[in-house]
Amino acid sequence: MAPTLLDLAHWSTWAVSAVMKLPQMAAVLSALSARGVSVGSLLLELAGFLVFLRYQIYYSYPLQSYLEYPIIIAQDVILLLFILRFRGDMKRALYYAITFGAGWYLLTLQKWIIDLAMNLCTFISAASKLAQLRYLWQTKDSGQVSALTWSMAAYTCATRIVTTVMTTNDLAVLIRFITMLILNIWVTATILHYRKTKKTD
Repeated sequence: MAPTLLDLAHWSTWAVSAVMKLPQMAAVLSALSARGVSVGSLLLELAGFLVFLRYQIYYSYPLQSYLEYPIIIAQDVILLLFILRFRGDMKRALYYAITFGAGWYLLTLQKWIIDLAMNLCTFISAASKLAQLRYLWQTKDSGQVSALTWSMAAYTCATRIVTTVMTTNDLAVLIRFITMLILNIWVTATILHYRKTKKTD
């Protein structure tokens, strides 16, 4: 039973992750606008994903436990490029690429750096969700923000809680996924609230 549950959790996480950011990209492209999408939130999310992926690789965790991260990171980079394009700020793309590239290298110079970064990763990822929430609260408009993308992120966090308990049982990783699950649900609910409010106005 346990191996079947583990395989189901892995496969469903990979499947959802393969399309997770597509609804958000489609919303931005169809509107030719990134209204409602927080660049700060996306950058923090990308930083958190990169730290988490580097940590998993550094400690030689099973590939199945983090295979979705390169896929999600690639989707985030594409989404970031779309947002920068529609905001007329493509010059920043090179700066972000250099910053993230240098960070990727620096993370593993010393063991204590990657350990500290992983502990901070939960705060970075939480800050990304809180930045999106703040943006939604300030504008009171969900704009082009995709509730489907955020709900898929919540689902992958839930499945990763299961897979982490069944494989590595790493407490730092578990705390991260539980925190992200709660915040992803909160963002999804906020998006739906403002979408409903806008329809009734």
